[in-house]
Amino acid sequence: MHRRTFLAASSALAASAALPPLALAADVNPLTASWTGPYGGVPAFDKVKVADFPAALDAAMAEELREVDAIANASAAPTFDNTIAALERSGRTGSRVYTFYGVWSSTLSSPEMRAVEQQMEPKLAAHGDKILQNAPLFKRIEAVYEARERSGLTPEQQRLTWLYWNRFVRAGAKLDPEAKARVAAINEELAGHFTTFSQNLLADETDYVLYLTSEDELAGLPADVRAAAAAAAEAKGRKGAWAILNTRSSMDPFLTYADRRDLREKVWRTYYSRGDNGDAHDNNAGIRKILKLRAERAKLLGYPTHAHWRLENTMAKTPEAAMALMMRVWPSAVARVREEVAEMQAIADKEGAKIKIEPWDYRYYAEKVRAARYDLDMNAVKPYMQLEKLREGMFWAAGQIYGFQFAQVSGVPVAHPDIRVWEVKDAKGDHVGLWYFDPYAREGKRSGAWMNAYRTQEKFDGKVTTIVSNNSNFVKGAPGEPVLISWDDAETMFHEFGHALHGLNSDVNYPSLSGTAVFRDYVEFPSQVNEHWLPTKPVLDQFARHHQTDAPIPADLVAKIEKAHTFRQGFDVTEYLASALIDMKLHLAGDADIDPDAFEREELAKLGMPPELPMRHRTPQFAHIFADDGYSAGYYSYLWSEVLALDAVEAFEESPGGMYDKAVAKRLHDHVMSVGNTVDPAEGYRAFRGRDPDVKAYLRDKGFPTEV
Repeated sequence: MHRRTFLAASSALAASAALPPLALAADVNPLTASWTGPYGGVPAFDKVKVADFPAALDAAMAEELREVDAIANASAAPTFDNTIAALERSGRTGSRVYTFYGVWSSTLSSPEMRAVEQQMEPKLAAHGDKILQNAPLFKRIEAVYEARERSGLTPEQQRLTWLYWNRFVRAGAKLDPEAKARVAAINEELAGHFTTFSQNLLADETDYVLYLTSEDELAGLPADVRAAAAAAAEAKGRKGAWAILNTRSSMDPFLTYADRRDLREKVWRTYYSRGDNGDAHDNNAGIRKILKLRAERAKLLGYPTHAHWRLENTMAKTPEAAMALMMRVWPSAVARVREEVAEMQAIADKEGAKIKIEPWDYRYYAEKVRAARYDLDMNAVKPYMQLEKLREGMFWAAGQIYGFQFAQVSGVPVAHPDIRVWEVKDAKGDHVGLWYFDPYAREGKRSGAWMNAYRTQEKFDGKVTTIVSNNSNFVKGAPGEPVLISWDDAETMFHEFGHALHGLNSDVNYPSLSGTAVFRDYVEFPSQVNEHWLPTKPVLDQFARHHQTDAPIPADLVAKIEKAHTFRQGFDVTEYLASALIDMKLHLAGDADIDPDAFEREELAKLGMPPELPMRHRTPQFAHIFADDGYSAGYYSYLWSEVLALDAVEAFEESPGGMYDKAVAKRLHDHVMSVGNTVDPAEGYRAFRGRDPDVKAYLRDKGFPTEV
């Protein structure tokens, strides 16, 4: 999710605000102007010019500093309204500018935009520190915090007060001036390294392409994969060829289906060498610096390591707790990999391949195992997986669980012609928010799938509705032809839509507590739960329709998918956990001088990493932890959240109505989806489930032993 304001994603991205934007900025620069139009105002994406970003950001920062200084230097005694609520009202212009900035940097990157990022990211980091290290401001926040339990504040106001106090303390508000200055310098330097890391990775994803020119090179590739490769080649000016791009959405199907082992190896090595080629875009030196700076900052802030600092405000609380959960699962995952490799090796031997299974063989031979053991060919599933039909299925399920209604709208500005917009209403027909959908890959768009909030929900100064988006990298099909996606991609789409639903369900007063602004190891919980409406019978019967005949997906094919549910869990869990464990180990190493490649290799060997597969994200391309601080020492969060999610799914499955049980859905809405960060997530989960989560639900889902 994109960064919002400089107070750590606190202020709403709202058009309506108590403090108006700078008149000069609004008059001169469209990026700083209040949002106008329907739905409480919409982003003027049609007015964006990259050249306007520096001035807009400078104006927004100057305005926010004036707002903050007015709060810090107020003569009246500090109260919740004149300090905490006032901070919630500040930074509105910056929030709007950051919406545009985030969209352009992540989905419309260009040399000009990357130059803006290099120029502005250090300045933005320094600006944030000016606020977080403002001594008079913190003194007022602390006064409100110390009086929070005796000053008549609501529980939500008390939590917001704690959030501000905690954020400032963790950023160094109590440090001496020298230490504050050093923390600020570190943050500014890190911002530059983060930008360089991201741009290096994007360069390797953009610049490396494998062009295929003969039928022999295409052997084994299904028609839709061939069509996507042909379209990618044509987009790059090579009509008549087929292009395998250096992105996951292009690499994964090629490694799954291509018969040419030499080409599979080439694609695999290119993809897993991103950021690690010893050239101008190599990320290893930058990672070394990032790790050193993070370790120094943690020490200055009073923590043993960066990992201890990052995990203090999480459900896990400590790196030790996160490591304990990961190592509870790791042996079962690795044991399953050994079983999977043995099955694949047996098939390869039977076919006379005369090979030893290597990482570029795993996906290919796993499909052969799937066909042999379950009589399941995922190519037989794909004709039923139409992107637009499945989007309708997401809408339908959200209507059943949350009462939402979706209607596509026109006349709303978008950043790219591929983007479409839907209005979301509740069961009573009242406006809830807008949902923007940006589904297709393009030059300058980072790989993967994610959710953004352009504006967060709030109501403390009047009702402000949310604007959310989902972004994917599906390969656009030929005109008039439906886009077919894999089962895995469909799960990912439902997952990311779960984040959007978390934002759309939000019903809180203050923007800092709204929607997805929750602990890192809790935020994936709603999205992971949402994946589990995809395989339900109502969704598949209505929306998994054959792209040519409109016939529903056959019941026997669905039964095979269900039977194969635990298939390849060794690969999926191990490649993920390897990345999560290396992330945590890197950030528990303190100020050790780390060679990223050597550290990765040596630590994986100590863990007993099977040689037949890599980490999901190798260190030089691990954007989750090196493109910003976001998931640093936090990639474990997906496992932590999935434990919650699968335990929650069992709550539905144990109920009379199954996955559509109204009572369980209401508890999920009331205690998870609507409350944002107004309650401690552990308390919210207990209110939903009636107890703490049980890891055995996760182990059962994966087919792993539940007893150790």
